[in-house]
Amino acid sequence: MSAGQNITITLPDGSTRSYAIGTTGMAVAESIGKSLAKAAVAIRVNGDLRDLSRPLEQDAAIAIIRRQDDEALDLIRHDCAHVMAEAVQALYPGTQVTIGPTIENGFYYDFARNEPFTLDDLPKIEKKMRDIIERGAALEREVWPRDKAMKFFTDKGEYYKAELIRDLPESEAITIYRQGGWLDLCRGPHMPSVRQVGNGFKLMKVAGAYWRGDSNKAMLTRIYGTAWRDEKELAAYLTLLEEAEKRDHRKLGKEMELFHFQEEAQGSVFWHPKGFTIFNQLENYIRRRIQADGYVEVKTPQLMNSRFWEASGHWSKFRENMFVVPDVVPGTDEKGPVFTEEPKQFMALKPMNCPAHVQIFKQGLKSYRDLPIRMAEFGCCHRNEAHGALHGLMRVRQMTQDDAHVFCREDQVLDEVKRFVALFYAVYKDFGFTEITIRLATRPDMRAGEDATWDRAEKAMAEALNALGLPFTYAPGEGAFYGPKYEFHLKDAIGRTWQCGTLQLDFVMPERLEAVYIGEDGQKHRPVMIHRAILGTLERFIGILIENTGGKLPLWLHPVQCVVTTITSDADDYAKQTTALLQKAGLRVEADLRNEKINYKIREHSLQKVPVLFVVGRREAEEGTVAIRRLGEAEQPVEQRDKAVADLVRASAPPY
Repeated sequence: MSAGQNITITLPDGSTRSYAIGTTGMAVAESIGKSLAKAAVAIRVNGDLRDLSRPLEQDAAIAIIRRQDDEALDLIRHDCAHVMAEAVQALYPGTQVTIGPTIENGFYYDFARNEPFTLDDLPKIEKKMRDIIERGAALEREVWPRDKAMKFFTDKGEYYKAELIRDLPESEAITIYRQGGWLDLCRGPHMPSVRQVGNGFKLMKVAGAYWRGDSNKAMLTRIYGTAWRDEKELAAYLTLLEEAEKRDHRKLGKEMELFHFQEEAQGSVFWHPKGFTIFNQLENYIRRRIQADGYVEVKTPQLMNSRFWEASGHWSKFRENMFVVPDVVPGTDEKGPVFTEEPKQFMALKPMNCPAHVQIFKQGLKSYRDLPIRMAEFGCCHRNEAHGALHGLMRVRQMTQDDAHVFCREDQVLDEVKRFVALFYAVYKDFGFTEITIRLATRPDMRAGEDATWDRAEKAMAEALNALGLPFTYAPGEGAFYGPKYEFHLKDAIGRTWQCGTLQLDFVMPERLEAVYIGEDGQKHRPVMIHRAILGTLERFIGILIENTGGKLPLWLHPVQCVVTTITSDADDYAKQTTALLQKAGLRVEADLRNEKINYKIREHSLQKVPVLFVVGRREAEEGTVAIRRLGEAEQPVEQRDKAVADLVRASAPPY
């Protein structure tokens, strides 16, 4: 397109406008309206986010991003990170800035400094940041020659930046963003001015971080911050954090005596009796659900030869996350076992159950009449998660999944998906989760199978949700390596979202593992394999449930459904009789006969979130009654013991 020609810009409403080549995004916004230009912070050009100051060189579909749009949050956080870096270097000369990306709800920047930063430094840095924002310098993009950029940062003593430039592909432009007299290496984009960051930010914490995540490299100081569109949003987020801290499953797990972790078994849970009661009740609930839905339950080995994982595709795509052991018999010396030869075969603790379930399917000839086969397993799996990613029950290395695989014909896929979605929603309703959204995750870059197979699978997944009338959004590139998947995201009591259940449609693994059935035509056919989980990892779901309820678990799930506690020792025998009566009725109950004041006992059981207390004293023993104290309620009604027990039995019944 030669100089002097115009380009055609298509707006989000489908209308088009003509502009001179080189017109900037800001000029386009100004031509549409002054209020839009005032609110604009960036422009999306053919799907790519750009600075408003960049010229438009060819026909394009564009959208102006305003500061109040959700998309602007990432820009606000990115710019806030740059402001923080400038503030740090102004206050602490000689500090090197390294890498500073945005993250969920905020940002961080890693700094190289002889003396690490501490929490005491953060208020001073924040104050300087506000001064920089108030000055309102423009954020200006510059493209530099590689040699000039290398020399500039090296001469300045910014050796980490110089290393980043050196490692960039030769084809990549070296872009610098300047804000007044300070500049940084950055791909962008950025808002027009640092003033648009606003005051809805706060520096949160400091931590150590290795350069480029490599433990063999220098330790840096990482400063984390959060940033929002305004101070009201910031206050709401800080309140959410405060509430989340109160609900932290690790804190409540300790108070309720449910579980603990130890360094000697990183990422694995030590379930205490009360915690394991919850685990078993949850597993039993799901078992009843799936048995009623036509599933058969199996159990497969923990340790399998690597050839299974090579055939399935996991060995090349997932091996770094697997725990692998050599499949040889060691010799011995005076110090113990020793390998006298290089191992030629390996065994691996299973990170998932799917290849093992295919082995069961392959035993014996299957007919089209046998399908679908719904095969479930509460399989204990192991994944070598990075140490820094471990987080209580939410991210573990040893996990139990309510995993299942449906082997079906292609013409049965829609019915099986409908069936699973109905089951999924019914289960989550039982736990009080009603706000659920669905994402369809499509083919990743690293994947198995042909594109034509992926086309078929992704089309079938979308058609199934459309047939069910369920809205969904796409998550490009986030599917499993063997097939697209549904991600079910649920919202908890304080507005956080969690991804638990999943369904994955797989045409690839049955092919790789040579699973077949005999069709109506007498020929061999490949089954479609549906991978699905309702709760996902039981450990993680329990953690989510604890935080969602603040430890006030449903009565049917609580490890101690009732405590019978005495006011005086005169009622000890009556308390024992009442406890026995409750136990005989099938309830999980304890007696508290300690010689402590009743208010002390009540406070202690409230801390453990015991849902119901039967409080008995001399009067209750004489009258055959109990005073009922329910967690979180001020009233303490007195009822006849038999009625109270019968009511509690009914209230404690599992939902299914």
